[in-house]
Amino acid sequence: MTRMARRAASLQPTIFTAMTDLANRHRAINLGQGFPDFAAGEAIKRSAVRAIKQDCNQYAPSNGQPQLREAIAAKMSRQYGLQFDPGSQIAVTVGATEALFAALFSLLDPGDEVVLFEPCYDSYRPAISMAGGVSRPLTLRPPDWHVDRDELERLISPRTRLLLLNSPQNPIGKVFNREELRAIAELCVRHDVIAVTDEVYEHILFEGEHIPLATLPGMADRTLTISSLAKTFSVTGWKVGWAAGPADLVEALLRVKQFITFCGAAPLQTAAAEALAVGEDFYQRLKEDYRQRRDFLCELLADVGLPPLTPQGTYFVCVDIGALGRGNDIAFCRDLTERVGVAAIPVSPFCSNPDDGRDLVRFAFCKSRPVLEEAAKRLRAGAGM
Repeated sequence: MTRMARRAASLQPTIFTAMTDLANRHRAINLGQGFPDFAAGEAIKRSAVRAIKQDCNQYAPSNGQPQLREAIAAKMSRQYGLQFDPGSQIAVTVGATEALFAALFSLLDPGDEVVLFEPCYDSYRPAISMAGGVSRPLTLRPPDWHVDRDELERLISPRTRLLLLNSPQNPIGKVFNREELRAIAELCVRHDVIAVTDEVYEHILFEGEHIPLATLPGMADRTLTISSLAKTFSVTGWKVGWAAGPADLVEALLRVKQFITFCGAAPLQTAAAEALAVGEDFYQRLKEDYRQRRDFLCELLADVGLPPLTPQGTYFVCVDIGALGRGNDIAFCRDLTERVGVAAIPVSPFCSNPDDGRDLVRFAFCKSRPVLEEAAKRLRAGAGM
């Protein structure tokens, strides 16, 4: 008899853990797990060291350091024209994942339904399920991952409480366009649905523009916008995230968060506040840097016979292995890791119906140039595997 609770027993180790362990055993280049392997900027590291030396080492307020909440409000106003009260409409969290988890637990009652877009980040469905909710996925299809408005509306029922949106979207690199967002917003307003948006890749974008759902008509008062420092500033280990939205939604999130972590690391929040004051040229350089990495990897994949689905955003690119007659993503990734020495992530675990992702494999390009070049060497040597 297991001593594990049923809710825990139903959960398996993430595909990231499994593939990283396999990569380590075979000394493979890990293009699976999405973390930058290059150093964060010197300025943000100095800010964190300075905060520690100045004894900013005790508990932060549960809703976050005041200067960070003010910096988030200023950033949202400057970049998107969104106005938030730092005192009541912004909460600092231990990464965006905690913000999502606390939001779902604070806004869902048992049986409430959540509309989401698949393939999606693999924490969404377990969090919805643990909160007592029911996932109602709309599967997006390559090559353009188009949102069908009628199909989306058919998913909405009297039990629909939330819509969960990730743009730019992991793992597929889709950036939702204005027409799609307008349709989503109209349906949320018509059916009185709350939106929770995961916008952690907001500044890693190559085509189109990042349009926060909260900026569309009728959405400011029904959207909880979540983002983080991790991807933009290459500090995934800091776990500094935030949620911004109407005061009642933020208060609900904080009522749950106080019993999860209470607060995050105070000196890192102080450093984050300084980082968010950077000029717009920083974000432009970030885009161009990642564009070069994306183009390098996409050209390589095409050259070795792995047709890439060029992403509009994020630092991931998917490959369609179905066209190669290799439509088993998990077997393909294991073989690639063991025989070629390059690890990728199968996409089927990102889908409630694994067959919807069986033809897709995700590679990460948030890696240093020498690592990408070594991966290129191995992939060329293993071409036609």
